[in-house]
Amino acid sequence: MQDLDAGPKIMGDDGEFHMQDDVVDLSGTSLEAWAALGIFWLLGATVFYQFFTRYVLNDSAAWTEEIARYLLIGVVFIGACIGVSKNNHIQVDFFYKFMSTRIARIMSILVDLLRVIFMIAFAALTLLMMIRLSHARMTMIDLPMNLVYGFSLVGFTIMSWRAVQVANRHWKRGYSVLERPETSFEDA
Repeated sequence: MQDLDAGPKIMGDDGEFHMQDDVVDLSGTSLEAWAALGIFWLLGATVFYQFFTRYVLNDSAAWTEEIARYLLIGVVFIGACIGVSKNNHIQVDFFYKFMSTRIARIMSILVDLLRVIFMIAFAALTLLMMIRLSHARMTMIDLPMNLVYGFSLVGFTIMSWRAVQVANRHWKRGYSVLERPETSFEDA
C-alpha cells in the first residue's frame, strides 16, 4: 500500500491548492534554438495570415503556402542542430549490450567520426548545389532559392560543429551514450 502523505504536499490545511513552478532558466539555450524558435514564429504568423486571408477575407494570399513550406524547411534544419548538440538523435544501443567494452568503444568512436564526416559532406554538397542553382528563383516571390538552401547550409554547418563538440565530449569522458545509455539524461 502506498503512503499518500509521502509525496509533496499540494493541498494546504486551508483546503486550497498550493503548488509553485520551478524557476525557468533559459541561460543554457543555444543560439540555434533561439533561431529555430524565431523561424517557427514566422511560420506560425505566415500560416495565420494564410488562414485569415482565405477564410475571413475570402481572398487567399497565394504566396503564403510557398513561404510557409520554406520556413518549415528552416525550422527542420536549424532545429536539427539542437538534436545534434544534445546528442539525442535516433540511435540503436541494443547491440552495445552484447559487445565487449573494447569493441563498443571502437564502434562508438566510429559512430562519432562518421557523424562528423556525414555532416561536413552534406554541408559541402549543399554549397555545391547552391553554386549550381545560383540562378534559380522562387515560384511565387521573385527571390533566389539560395535563401532556402541557405537554411540547409547553415544547419549542416552548425550540425558539423556540434557533432565535433559531441565527439570531443565523448572522447574526454571516455564513453558515449551508445556505450552507457543510462547517461543520456546527463547529456541533455
